[in-house]
Amino acid sequence: MKAVRVGLLGCGTVGGGVVKLMRRNAAMLAARLGARLELAAVADRSLKPDPSLGLYAELITRDAQALVTRPDIDVVVELFGGLEPAQSLILKALAAGKDVVTANKALLAERGDVIFKAAVKSGRFIGFEASVGGGIPIIRTLREALAADRQRAVYGIVNGTCNYILSTMAENGSEFADVLAAAQRSGLAEADPTLDVGGHDAAHKLALLVTLAFGVALRPSQVHTEGITRITLQDIAYAREFGFTVKLLAIAKHEDGAIEARVHPTMVPSRHLLASVNGAYNAIYIQGEALGSTMYFGLGAGEMPTATAVVADILEIARMRLAGATEASDHALGYPYSAIKPAKVKPMDRIACEYYLRFMAEDKPGVLGRIASVLGRHKISIASMIQQERAPQVPVVMRTHESQERDLRRALAEIHRRKIVKTEPVFIRIEERL
Repeated sequence: MKAVRVGLLGCGTVGGGVVKLMRRNAAMLAARLGARLELAAVADRSLKPDPSLGLYAELITRDAQALVTRPDIDVVVELFGGLEPAQSLILKALAAGKDVVTANKALLAERGDVIFKAAVKSGRFIGFEASVGGGIPIIRTLREALAADRQRAVYGIVNGTCNYILSTMAENGSEFADVLAAAQRSGLAEADPTLDVGGHDAAHKLALLVTLAFGVALRPSQVHTEGITRITLQDIAYAREFGFTVKLLAIAKHEDGAIEARVHPTMVPSRHLLASVNGAYNAIYIQGEALGSTMYFGLGAGEMPTATAVVADILEIARMRLAGATEASDHALGYPYSAIKPAKVKPMDRIACEYYLRFMAEDKPGVLGRIASVLGRHKISIASMIQQERAPQVPVVMRTHESQERDLRRALAEIHRRKIVKTEPVFIRIEERL
């Protein structure tokens, strides 16, 4: 039986899962492929032999540069993460005629123009299913299964750490800092969680989803990005009273030739499917013109879910390699690479949605009227309000009708500047019509 030989760069959590899955399912994978998938080498500076996994000393190397050009290796799997040396190694592998599989969403989002252009030039394929949504097959779904439809919007819960924190706050009545500390102790959150809780990881993933859904190139720097660090238990409780659940959403919409691209805490109707996605799970909700709405749900990270996506990419590439196909290298993003043009991004101040507002104000006559007056002058109309019991200082909580972001920010700045309220106003965007 023929063999397709794989070289692995990095054998941490996901890399270990890839090794386990290739070993555990070797017979099934060979039956599906009509050839053996064979692990030829693993480059990892700290890896030690583990015969129980089939990781013998002769498979392990410290020289990643040499691995990616070895003539006996067909597919290089990059799981180092980060920008370098990952980019250099991938480019070197492509130039040497290797196909590449990666889970590196940051690299593809930031340097995808270089990586995909090199793949087209070399006639080799890039598999990156594991880069968004872990084991959820959303890349392949957008590129193939939904290719006949015109996509209108994508809403994603694509960071498991943030989703775990927000859903635990809601379920247990715990504040952000306490839940984050517990998540760090359990290994669900990184020691430095900034990339996750700041929304940047979700922005990387949204940049890839925008290209696959709408056929335009988007850099993470073009995505309006806010994290969850300012979300309080108080806001989650008021959201529930209004009938909403707070989620960190990655949102992309294609309207009038422009793209909305934003990551921020969002109130979604508690009856909606996205509101029921809790813990470390991910979900991507897509609105198509012909198909309508569909949702894709599953574990967004972890050893075996992510390894499943990586090995599926290896299998797909091995099939094409055995068939001698190279033309697919130009369609890794669902479009010929030359057809993908820079996105025209709608400025955030032109975004229109409903808003949740919270002010801390003195409980005395005229304060509510002054707030409402400023909002009205800036074309912000109040849809409903939650009235609190009397106290020296009380939260004034409102839901607005749809308004432009520019008008809202101007109104809140004036309210704060005139010291109508005691602290800076809080607002959270609402997506009612998902």
